[in-house]
Amino acid sequence: MCACTYKRPELLRRLLEGLACQETGGQFTYSIVIVDNDHLRSAEPVVASFAPQSVVFIKYCSEPRQGIALARNKAVENATGDFVAFIDDDEFPTQSWLLTLLTTLDECKVDGVLGPVRPHYDTAPPKWVIEGGFHDRPEDKTGHILDWGKCRTGNVLLKRELFSLETPAFRAECLSGEDQDFFRRIIEKGRAFVWCNEAVVYEVVPPARWKRSFLVRRALFRGVFSLRNYGFPVKRILQSFVAVPAYAVALPVALVLGQPKFMGCVFKLSYHLGRLLALVGVDPIGQPYLTD
Repeated sequence: MCACTYKRPELLRRLLEGLACQETGGQFTYSIVIVDNDHLRSAEPVVASFAPQSVVFIKYCSEPRQGIALARNKAVENATGDFVAFIDDDEFPTQSWLLTLLTTLDECKVDGVLGPVRPHYDTAPPKWVIEGGFHDRPEDKTGHILDWGKCRTGNVLLKRELFSLETPAFRAECLSGEDQDFFRRIIEKGRAFVWCNEAVVYEVVPPARWKRSFLVRRALFRGVFSLRNYGFPVKRILQSFVAVPAYAVALPVALVLGQPKFMGCVFKLSYHLGRLLALVGVDPIGQPYLTD
């Protein structure tokens, strides 16, 4: 199992606790690879204190060059075994997570399995955050074959052999979405991936992510990535040229309808604005991670 981390020591400890007690059903053994993408090695003390008490072997690696693609490649380099699982450092798995992924992979005879990432709030967020579904993600039925646009590495089990098909597996030139880029190239080679809705992990959503400013920055970030990493397709550019004024005009109406509708409109406006900013070479975020 692999996790890349960047300045999230408390969340990393929670993740390690969840990874170290996975059910195996006697079918497999596993180890854990943690890649620290902070040049100050802020994750090292967490791993060093946790590893001695863990019955599962944990390997700490440092990738001082900042970039999630570089960190993921480092994880693959240090992973062993026939399969590689990825989970994010702000997530934690259910106890049967890994076993459920492997069982589905065997039953469906595919090259990889992805599962849902559901929000987890340690304290109750404002009502509008829940009603707006700002931290919800799409889900599919178990066994559904996925196209590359629905594939990510926040919750996935992959055959190790896939990483020999593309070198490097994750391309550093991708601003974000390096995982989708990887899946696109692998699927074009004839490999198949399915969904497993029972293999659940939870994403910790702290109060900083309830802020309207965070939602706007995340929407801008996604908009920039959605255009820049896909070669500036004309269709997406035209969509955003239409969407930006449309959502701007809709803002007063959305405000009357309540905060969930209003912030949903703001989010979509920011997303398409991010696309247009990317078109003229402007990066409104200026950093590789949103770490809040």
